Amino acid sequence: MSATVEGSPFHTDELEAQARAGQTARGSGIRGFMPDQHRSFFPLLPYVFVAAADAEGWPLATMLTGRPGFVHAPDPVTLRIDAAPEPDDPATATLACGESIGILGLDLTTRRRNRANGRIVDLDATGLTVAVSQSFGNCAKYIQRRATQEAPLAPASTEAFTGLDVRARVLIEGADTFFVASRSRAEIEANGGLDISHRGGRPGFVRVDGNALTIPDFPGNRYFNTFGNLLGEPRASLLFIDFDCGNLLQLQGIATLDWSASPPSLVEGAERHWRFDVVRGWRRHPAASLRWSFIDYSPVTLGTGIWSSS
Repeated sequence: MSATVEGSPFHTDELEAQARAGQTARGSGIRGFMPDQHRSFFPLLPYVFVAAADAEGWPLATMLTGRPGFVHAPDPVTLRIDAAPEPDDPATATLACGESIGILGLDLTTRRRNRANGRIVDLDATGLTVAVSQSFGNCAKYIQRRATQEAPLAPASTEAFTGLDVRARVLIEGADTFFVASRSRAEIEANGGLDISHRGGRPGFVRVDGNALTIPDFPGNRYFNTFGNLLGEPRASLLFIDFDCGNLLQLQGIATLDWSASPPSLVEGAERHWRFDVVRGWRRHPAASLRWSFIDYSPVTLGTGIWSSS
């Protein structure tokens, strides 16, 4: 199977995922440049979510923060982020010139989100510059609204681990939001690279069994960017945020997609589910000088279910 498809914004694994799901998408909203509304959106944000890859090819999800305006687009194919990962962030060593990067801008106050994927073309002590290869918006489904406030800076610390402890399980089981970083397999060049996506549901939508997470896949934009990547490269990274105190939980693990589950075994509203086996992780606290206060659930989220406790 060829790694590229003429005239399509999707790589072949994304098209394969769409076919397995029995769905198709034109991808007309995926552009090779940022339209003006995307360029004006990013400077409004005090945070941005990033997918990078370590030296062994493992994706790693993180979050960068700054005053609004720290992310800006000097032209339609360039995005500048005037922030660098903190020294204790495991993603710090993953960002380098010439490397792929996935970027998600998400305004939790308005549920607006835009993606920009590309390659790092400049990196210095103050931040990084990205040559954008794909830009597209996403719908507001499953995004819980939260207001953002600045918090005083506090000394940060990082705990590395290989298995989930009680604190990690409590955070995950109570989460209504997380982010997943994935990458296309090495053979794919055109339309490939790194991606970071949002996932949301009611607290309890992520099931924890030891070091394995089971996650429902709710209907989305039918692009199957994440699932397409995971078909060819099952290594992935998840990012959970403790919105009350600014702690971050960054995980790396192996994803397994389940296309065969029947409705009785699925969470209400889900079309399929997937498993994430944790290999390693980091708890960083506090990793962000921001705090978030809950406003409300997405109306679409309220129509979904959670895993049974039995």
